[in-house]
Amino acid sequence: MAEPSTPPRLADRLAAARQRLFVGRVPELELFRAALAAPDPPFAVLHLYGPGGIGKTTLLREYARLAGEAGRAVIWLDARSLDATPPGFLLGLGLALGLTDGRPPLEALPARPVLLVDTFEALAPLDAWLREVCLPQWPAQTLVVIAGRAAPAAAWSGGEWGPLTRTVALRNLRPEESQAYLATRGLAAADQAAIVGFTHGHPLALSLAADVLRQDGHTVPDLAHEPDIVKALLERFLQQIPSPQHRRALDACAHVRVTTETLLAEVLGPAAPDMFAWLRGLSFVEAGPEGLFPHDLARDVLDADLRWRNPDDYLALHRQVRVPIVRRLEASQGLEQLRAFSDLVYLHRSNPIMKAYFLFKELGSVYVEPARPADHAAVLAMTAAHEGPASAAQARYWLERQPEAFLVARGAGAEPLAFSAFLALDQTTPEDRAADPGVLAGWEYARRTAPPRANEVMRYARFLIDRDHYQIASPALNALQMVQATLWLTTPRLAWCFLAVHDPEYWHGLMGYIHYQPAPEAAFEIGGRRYTPFAHDWRVQNGVAWLEMMEGRELATDTTLEDLEAERLRQLIVLSEPEFAEAVRQALREFVRPEALAASPLMRSRLVVEQGGPDPAPAVLQDLLRAALASLQGTPRDEKLYRALNRTYLEPAASQDKAAEALGLPFNTYRYHLAQGLERVTDWLWQRELGGLDG
Repeated sequence: MAEPSTPPRLADRLAAARQRLFVGRVPELELFRAALAAPDPPFAVLHLYGPGGIGKTTLLREYARLAGEAGRAVIWLDARSLDATPPGFLLGLGLALGLTDGRPPLEALPARPVLLVDTFEALAPLDAWLREVCLPQWPAQTLVVIAGRAAPAAAWSGGEWGPLTRTVALRNLRPEESQAYLATRGLAAADQAAIVGFTHGHPLALSLAADVLRQDGHTVPDLAHEPDIVKALLERFLQQIPSPQHRRALDACAHVRVTTETLLAEVLGPAAPDMFAWLRGLSFVEAGPEGLFPHDLARDVLDADLRWRNPDDYLALHRQVRVPIVRRLEASQGLEQLRAFSDLVYLHRSNPIMKAYFLFKELGSVYVEPARPADHAAVLAMTAAHEGPASAAQARYWLERQPEAFLVARGAGAEPLAFSAFLALDQTTPEDRAADPGVLAGWEYARRTAPPRANEVMRYARFLIDRDHYQIASPALNALQMVQATLWLTTPRLAWCFLAVHDPEYWHGLMGYIHYQPAPEAAFEIGGRRYTPFAHDWRVQNGVAWLEMMEGRELATDTTLEDLEAERLRQLIVLSEPEFAEAVRQALREFVRPEALAASPLMRSRLVVEQGGPDPAPAVLQDLLRAALASLQGTPRDEKLYRALNRTYLEPAASQDKAAEALGLPFNTYRYHLAQGLERVTDWLWQRELGGLDG
């Protein structure tokens, strides 16, 4: 009896459509077919490279089809969905292999795999690791195809890898191949010739031109003299979008790093599934493991068009798509949290101040990990080269005392490109502070300005050094800054945070942008070089408030240093525990007098501002005091304390003698209940002041 056949899937129809539209690339296909068929393949690694829109992903899909037909196990990795670290790569490999049993992916590889890696530029930091550590562990019959925009590093064509590597630069399609593609799209021969003439066989431009012509129905775009064919074609395409919902979906896709159906639901509601399917079918939108993303050229054109055409709508869209990003940032951890933070940073790409300090096109070109003992020599060498032997001695001291505080950024090679040390200032000893004038100055500044309270922590970014650029913006420094920012937002009970730099004038713009203030009183000298810290008290502006502030800066295209200087948030008051206790007692005395309560120091405490916003009304403090007293209700013993407080402050008698009489208590017993209740209520409020409303 014949085996029942598997019902056809939508994926099968999509694959058939792709194959029907695939044309050209005959030499590249023959090269790959020969490697598949050979018992001893002539190469192990094939590098494909070329500019955006040249057809690298399309060719990889055809390679995947051919490998599948040859009975080979195909492993597809899109580098945009991977963290550019060895653990991140191995995690992506395990997911691609479908591993659920915890086995190391390199031990679960099939015998003759075909590994296809798209968008390899996003994995540039792992180039040396892949070549020297990872790929040598794969089976001998493995075929690897790596596709990216840049030619491979020289190390692939030299040394032991030279005989095992082939490199192919992808070019535009030839005229006959271009016409064959347009014929598969149903275009007449006369139209084919005109389109080939002005696109010069660029695959993405050909696809867009076919889309535009099919929309118009009869008019071939006259773009022969357009310097940017792709931009002009996109503008033509936008004129024929089916509905406002379709345009909204396209605008959202262009604004964020990746688009998911969940994110679209924030913008479009129930229409999200249909709009996601429509986006997925566009010639200039690609699908990756994390979601959809437009071609870079298309993204720039679409995003700029909406910003120019309808600024108010652009702002509304920005706020809609930002909500799920912040939600992920607050709810996730590890790799997912770093990806969410990258999505958030991506929203700042138009701000002129951020442009001066962040190299957005190179984000992800390096990765950050904790420093290993083998990195210590490089850390000390970088410090000595840029800051001198005295500073290197300080770095050596902290490598011995807090080695876990050191982070290194790596690129294509194994050596660190940059490092920073995020010291636990609250864990330093008097001996530590005496050994480092920078740490001592930061400690004294915090104690003098707003001392840390019980269980609060302080952090000090004591070193920030790029091997080649010192403290000038670089991809490595950007990566370190992003990792440190996640630490700011996720460290419980964080009070002071410091960052020391040699040139505060250069850093002034970025520090003002992220609301770190210069602390010249904490400046220090080592080896004849002067360093100035920037500081932020996270009790004054916590992570939630900071994220809200940053939202207002993400879309600003005309921010100036003067704007940052002029902008001053109302500062919270950071009270010591005795000061807080006295403020609670005074607030209870004035509970029934809102005009007096408005002057309470508690009105500018974290406790009240988090509950009532930046300008809370006295009623907010009254509600908190009621809640604190209500926490005593529920047991007979605590109920006595509640009644004493309530009759004294919330529903006060004419005097304490009268309060004791109303409660039927001897005066001394009443005073004891009052003191005990006041202590309990103050502690309840203090814990929330330290840890937030949920703390």
